[in-house]
Amino acid sequence: MFLLLTEFVVWKIGKRAMRATQSHDSPTYSSRTRYVLRFTFYVLLYPSEPPFDSKESLFMLRNAFLTLSQSEKLRQMATDFALARKVSRRFVAGEQLAEAIQVIHQLERDGLLVTLDFLGENTDSETEANFYTEEQMRALDGIANAGVKANVSLKLTAMGLDISDELATRNLRRVLERARDRGKNFVRIDMESSDYIDRTLALYEKMRGEGLDNVGVVIQSYLYRSERDVLKLIDMGARVRLVKGAYDEPPHLAFPDKADVDANYIHLMKLLMSKEAREKGVYCAIASHDPQMIDATKAYAADQAIPRDAFEFQMLYGISTSMHHQLAKEGYRFRVYVPYGTHWYPYFMRRLAERPANVLFIARSLVKR
Repeated sequence: MFLLLTEFVVWKIGKRAMRATQSHDSPTYSSRTRYVLRFTFYVLLYPSEPPFDSKESLFMLRNAFLTLSQSEKLRQMATDFALARKVSRRFVAGEQLAEAIQVIHQLERDGLLVTLDFLGENTDSETEANFYTEEQMRALDGIANAGVKANVSLKLTAMGLDISDELATRNLRRVLERARDRGKNFVRIDMESSDYIDRTLALYEKMRGEGLDNVGVVIQSYLYRSERDVLKLIDMGARVRLVKGAYDEPPHLAFPDKADVDANYIHLMKLLMSKEAREKGVYCAIASHDPQMIDATKAYAADQAIPRDAFEFQMLYGISTSMHHQLAKEGYRFRVYVPYGTHWYPYFMRRLAERPANVLFIARSLVKR
């Protein structure tokens, strides 16, 4: 009877969510929403027992979280909900720059490096794009004024890429010039979905051609095309962050099986950390929470006698924090990706999609309180 009541609550809330997101009323969207709700309710009811732990269930849950991350109506509902904002602080440093600077101070005291990310993506007006750009420059100023050694990450769609390449180019140039003038700081262009890869890499190459070398890019190992992109970036002597990828891509563009994504990650890591790449000036950031990827990188570095300061590991704020300190203690360069801002909903949902067990962690924390 108790389980039936739970299912009824999931059904009722699911109907309410569907009414709030009328633009996503397909059967697939509805079923994915209810799947996430069912998972969340069972986690809250039974925090000591991980639900849906089969490979198929986790795959469905990942797709469900990715689908919901695209809902503007659900984003508005979540950001207006005090508990949701509180829960998001597990992965987000705060909504204001001052809060993020406080977090950076603490991480630096712990011997960790930082990249700061003002959250935002897919702006649809020049006013929004300019506001995002101005905040990136305020962040660079705040970093310099606080005396901390953090760089910044940004998304081109937040800078107007959906509006025009010209707008995004102008805004990106402004940020890179400010970073150069503020202590030769560094800017990472985050990679977004496959729709934007060619334009993102073209803008990166354009900035390098203008002499703005304080910029790097990101490559996602779950895409078939990534080896080709990596080889070109090696020839350019690029600074590359290597990730697995967190967007919902179709199987004709991305490896559907995790084992293939992992194998490609290791293959790309070896290309980026090869002697040839390092001689061309490539600097690689290994961004993964997967212990197998970390161990493979450490083993390759040791086998090739690569100094521990010739590359770095990166992880997200609030995830695998014990690994952060352990790798730094072992003498590796380690950087924490610290996001802040009010547009945390899509970022937060993608973090849950990457590792649904994060829902279990959060639920246990709430129950303890």
